[in-house]
Amino acid sequence: MRFLAPALLVALAPAAAAQEAAPDLVFTGTITGADHQHYKPVPFDMPKGVDRVTVTLSYDRSNKTVVDLGVWDPQRFRGWSGGTRDRFTIAASEATPGYLAGELPAGRWRVMLGVPNARAGSTAAYRVTIRFDRGANHAATNALAETINPAPGWYRGDLHTHDAHSDGSCASQSGRRVPCPLFRTVEKAAAAGLDFIAVTDHNTVSHFSGLRELQPWFDKLLLIPGAEITTFGGHANLIGQRGFVDFRVGSREVPDVRALERAAAASGGMLSINHPALPSGEACMGCGWTWPDTDWRGITAIEAVNGALAEGPLAGIGFWYARLNEGHRLTGIAGSDNHNPDATPGQSPIGRPTTVVYAEQLSTEAILQGIRNGNVFIDVTGKGGLLEVTAEAGGRSAAMGGTLQSSPGLLVHVHATRAADTTAELVVNASAAQRQRIHGSDATIQFRLDARSCGWVAINIRDDAGHLLLVGNPIYLACRQPS
Repeated sequence: MRFLAPALLVALAPAAAAQEAAPDLVFTGTITGADHQHYKPVPFDMPKGVDRVTVTLSYDRSNKTVVDLGVWDPQRFRGWSGGTRDRFTIAASEATPGYLAGELPAGRWRVMLGVPNARAGSTAAYRVTIRFDRGANHAATNALAETINPAPGWYRGDLHTHDAHSDGSCASQSGRRVPCPLFRTVEKAAAAGLDFIAVTDHNTVSHFSGLRELQPWFDKLLLIPGAEITTFGGHANLIGQRGFVDFRVGSREVPDVRALERAAAASGGMLSINHPALPSGEACMGCGWTWPDTDWRGITAIEAVNGALAEGPLAGIGFWYARLNEGHRLTGIAGSDNHNPDATPGQSPIGRPTTVVYAEQLSTEAILQGIRNGNVFIDVTGKGGLLEVTAEAGGRSAAMGGTLQSSPGLLVHVHATRAADTTAELVVNASAAQRQRIHGSDATIQFRLDARSCGWVAINIRDDAGHLLLVGNPIYLACRQPS
């Protein structure tokens, strides 16, 4: 067995692979006929402070050589996948099926190669790569990134769901009310035709291993890890984080909400405040957002629509619009907040409402970046409508989430589908400024602002009863201050 320094490997790598981050450790060697039905340890030193380790194995299979894969830490067995997998990951929060999540003690670890078959006289080269997440380096996580669809486009999902890992429940086979297994939630999301779903159980990451197990089978549905950070002063979804984030705001460990925001950012996740306008009390403890020292720069999104709560004083839209008028750039999103995938009357089914994100591809990081970019709309009823909005002024244009220099004669272009016989509403700084009727199931209309407006504009679509169907995100209008 031979260890190659990552710098040397990069120099020898083909051009196509040169852009990939080099592994922290690489070991190469040869399986020979003498290794038949023997075990070959590949020892390596786990540094202090590692949050995740990802190991990959490749080898020459041309002579019917078979190599199994597993690992031991300095004290105990940590997992075995035999010949089923060519890689595994272990973190405190979760692990590849067949492996045990938990802390990663520093010291001598052993990747274990089992050789159930190696023909007499044969040789087969192997390569073991090891990547660590440590501090700002996230090579071990990056090596696991899933891309469900590489194409750019509009992707539809539900960003707020629960299952048995917190307070989700459903009917068992015999009809009893039981904690509802994770796979039921994921099945319902797939049946609803969603492209992605975030599972956001309260304060825990115990469902992350389940998501890792289910993802290969649900290869058309992106499964995004998340947690509903449930504090005494409000709930916020942390979406796409790499592991546990302490939720105990007001404790010695998390002295204030800004400490929570910093930890959320360090985890790689995106913070979105949930149902912010709900009252807090015995009926819904800590549900409304009341933290006075919130640093809005650490918040990416607001849950403008929670389940069936789209309008009225308890809906999130008013809270969101007020923050926009304060100058905070926050993306409006939605989530079903589903706690029962069978959605009995009075409960919101998975995918209703739907958050629709324009992303460069269907992957966790691309969806998060799409939300950060703000080219997002909410399909309140989850019926599949499309809302594309751009504004044009001075020869320049911007989509939702973008910024445009304001000027008189600004045009707002709207493309809406599945919205026949509805009304488009131009919202300027939280007030409805103009309305137009939409005719046809695939329609294009435009609004014109003759007076210069500073702040933001957005488009909403309403039905004949005035109920919201589609909720657009803002396009920001910048105004130069007089010199």
